Amino acid sequence: CINKLTSNELSTAINSMFRWYQRATKCYVYLSDVHVPEEVTDAQAFRITWIEAFRRSRWFTRGWTLQELIAPAQVEFFSRDGKKLGSKISLEKEVCEVTKIPIAALRGQSLGEFSFKERISWAAKRTTTVKEDKAYCLLGVFGVFMPLIYGEGEEHALSRL
Repeated sequence: CINKLTSNELSTAINSMFRWYQRATKCYVYLSDVHVPEEVTDAQAFRITWIEAFRRSRWFTRGWTLQELIAPAQVEFFSRDGKKLGSKISLEKEVCEVTKIPIAALRGQSLGEFSFKERISWAAKRTTTVKEDKAYCLLGVFGVFMPLIYGEGEEHALSRL
C-alpha cells in the first residue's frame, strides 16, 4: 500500500514499482470483468466461454497495469469467479493481439532492445485517472527515475520522460 498523501513516499513507490514487479516470483491478475460460467470446471480447457471477455477486459486499458504485465517473469490471470484462465505465456497470443506488445517483450527480452517509439506505443491506448500518470506509468519501461510533478500535464511529463 502506498501512502499517496506523502509525496516522497508516492514518488519513491512509483519510481520503484517496475523493479518490485520484476522481483516478484509471480504476479496474479484478477479480471473483475471476465466471467466463467459456473458449470465450467476447467476454464483453461473451455476458453471459448471467456476468451472474448478476456480480450475486452478493462485491465488491458489501464496505464499502471502495463508494468504488471511486462515486468514479472510469471503472470497468472484469474476470472472474477476465481478460476485460473492461464498465464501471460499460455495466453501470449491473445495478450500480444490486445496490447500490441511483442511476444519477445512479454517473455522478458531486454526492453532496451525495443525502440523508444515502440515502447511508448504500448501505453498509447491505455488510460489513467491522472493525466501525468500516462508518462509516469512508463518510468520502469524506460528504466528512468524522475521526480513526479503532478499538475505539469501529460505533454510535459512525456517530454521529461
